[in-house]
Amino acid sequence: MLQPREVVKQWVEAFNEGNADKIASFYSENAVNHQVANEPVKGKSEIHALFKNEFATAEMVCIVENIFQDGEWAILEWKDPIGLRGCGFFHIVDGLIVFQRGYWDKLSFLRAHNLPIAEVIPKKLLDRERE
Repeated sequence: MLQPREVVKQWVEAFNEGNADKIASFYSENAVNHQVANEPVKGKSEIHALFKNEFATAEMVCIVENIFQDGEWAILEWKDPIGLRGCGFFHIVDGLIVFQRGYWDKLSFLRAHNLPIAEVIPKKLLDRERE
């Protein structure tokens, strides 16, 4: 059985391929993926749909800065070529991700990829930022 650190290394490879089928294979059937900028996504099929949509929406690259392991947990610190940074926590049981939580700046991501902001950021927050 692969150690959590090794699972995350392989997950990053699949992520960088932009392959939703391959990346979904790393998750258990009842896994939860909670990117804190979004609502949690529950279940392998929904996680697959999430990645399929994300890979179709933006070109994303994960450059590993650090991977730490503590028992069944692996922690990924990452950056990308356009200057975004974040980290992810992966709970891995029997070689499969059962829970993932990611921290990153959604507003910076949307701006960097020229994606619509108004639908996800309340207008009064945007107005406040412009002041």
